[in-house]
Amino acid sequence: MPKMISAKFILEHKTNGSNDFKLDVEFDVSSKGIIAIFGSSGCGKTSLLRAIAGLEKNATGRFSLNKKVWQDNGTNLPTYKRSIGYVFQEASLFEHLTAYGNLNYATKRVKNLSRLDDHETYFQQIIDLMQIEDLLPKYPAQLSGGERQRVAIARALLIRPDLLLMDEPLAALDTARKHEIIPFLLRIRNEFDVPIIYVSHSVDEIIKLADHIIMLKDGKITDQGDVATTLSKHQYIGEEQNQTGAVLNATISKHDKMWHLISAEFDGRLLWLSDNQEKIGQKVRVKIMAKDVSLSVGQNHQETSILNHFRAKICAITTDTHPSMKLVKLKIGDSVLFARISAKSTNILNLELGMSVWAHIKSASILS
Repeated sequence: MPKMISAKFILEHKTNGSNDFKLDVEFDVSSKGIIAIFGSSGCGKTSLLRAIAGLEKNATGRFSLNKKVWQDNGTNLPTYKRSIGYVFQEASLFEHLTAYGNLNYATKRVKNLSRLDDHETYFQQIIDLMQIEDLLPKYPAQLSGGERQRVAIARALLIRPDLLLMDEPLAALDTARKHEIIPFLLRIRNEFDVPIIYVSHSVDEIIKLADHIIMLKDGKITDQGDVATTLSKHQYIGEEQNQTGAVLNATISKHDKMWHLISAEFDGRLLWLSDNQEKIGQKVRVKIMAKDVSLSVGQNHQETSILNHFRAKICAITTDTHPSMKLVKLKIGDSVLFARISAKSTNILNLELGMSVWAHIKSASILS
């Protein structure tokens, strides 16, 4: 039987006797890799994470991890008995302890250490994984934001949790520090057999990290599934409307060393991208923004700087955020793309549902 996370929670927050917010969710997902909880601020992401951790005393329902029941009828383990590591937005390190002291504190929470040498080996493995050897003698005040968060993640892993909960762990960091942390999160996903529930409202983070996505709105699950398929279905809308686009699952197929390009294959088609040392056969996710897709009905692609041209079928045409613009949904094989073009262009080209057109991709980027 596959390992699973099974959850059902109902939680109401009340003020002055009235219902301000209600969380009502139920899901069953594989407990392998990273499960992203995605949605805008106030949708219930953190409340769900706290319910899983046993921190929401009014949350009713059930939760089990790989058939271990943490909460159900007659069972409700307190937080300290739930085998979790919790990483918050802020590192939340003990300021009076060095980085080593913070890590050593975590080991005291571990029960049934098999042998001292086993613990020492694991301790060093985590330090090497997070590359924090040089930080151990320093106090939190002496660390950068990214360094503090790396120590916090190491501390959560040293508890040897059965489940790692991460509540927007990159939200307090600048772009450079986020890029610093993401490779470490990928290594944890790939090298440790511990499922991660990762809360975020950043689409880019989720594309890079997650295996499965659960979308929340107003305390309810609106959709869930494979990251690329699910985000593309919802037009890849992030915090800003101009983030509309799609995500493709692809495989690196060849290198063009002369022009420093690589090709990523999706649905039997090749998409040319800048070569960033990806390996042949590597599975990637490719982000294509609607603003970077143009359309034509002709077949002459010779007199253009655009490299990527694909036959596509129009599935939908809707008015975009401004009446001067249209959003065109396209199907290429089994994949979905979006093109943002002017309403005038839509009229000039006589675009209609079901029509076959050429999609020209001006720019695309690999996010994972």
